[in-house]
Amino acid sequence: MTRFLSLYSSSSGNSILISNSSTNILIDAGVSASKIVASLNEVGLGAQDIDAIFVTHEHSDHISGIRVLSKKYNIPVYANAPSMEGVLKNAPQIPPGSANIISASNVYEINSMKVKPFIIPHDSAAAFGYVIESEGKKYAVATDTGCITKAMLSNLAGCEAVIIEANHDVKMLNCGTYPYHLKRRILSDKGHLSNDKCAWLATQLAIWGTKRILLGHLSRENNTPQKAFECVNKCLEENGFKVGTDVLLKVAQPDEITYI
Repeated sequence: MTRFLSLYSSSSGNSILISNSSTNILIDAGVSASKIVASLNEVGLGAQDIDAIFVTHEHSDHISGIRVLSKKYNIPVYANAPSMEGVLKNAPQIPPGSANIISASNVYEINSMKVKPFIIPHDSAAAFGYVIESEGKKYAVATDTGCITKAMLSNLAGCEAVIIEANHDVKMLNCGTYPYHLKRRILSDKGHLSNDKCAWLATQLAIWGTKRILLGHLSRENNTPQKAFECVNKCLEENGFKVGTDVLLKVAQPDEITYI
């Protein structure tokens, strides 16, 4: 049985685990290695059981634990070339041969899983989402994206479970204390998805057959779990989907394991 869960999810740090009987992959390691090891222990794994870390992009809330994890446990790291440059600046001690450059035109086999990167728009050097195939089903991660693209939709279509971004409530952001330039960046096509845009995406995915949706990367300052859930739930139900029956909807906890 494949497990798909969020270990950490917020603007302060992100890490996602996908695991089956023979393969364990992390998507990002954006908190300390000690925290990730503790969370892995909680679900019955050790850091030595991780077969690969795939990086979405080089921002610190996605890579801060990689230096220790890769060096101490010799875990291979996979990222696109611009992101890997950022990773190696932060973690130059990654063992030789463990830094692997990947592209969106290829599929990567890690033991019993297949990993397909796809491009997402974000204000980083370059950013990837991922579709992971395990035991005949597809799972996907698409956070830190400013807008919804055709590439995103084509890759996410038909996934059993997805983790997508519900970063902010637009009214909270606009009325909040962030400086104007930061508000503009977040609201741009290379910023972060609002609850409203996430709701549209979640509904489209449900139409295409997705059964489990986890809302991730919520801003602590410009959103609440209740606002994110209610916005997406309303859109799903307005389009004929009963949450809890037709589709499972959850909000990822920032510092706790959340299964989906």
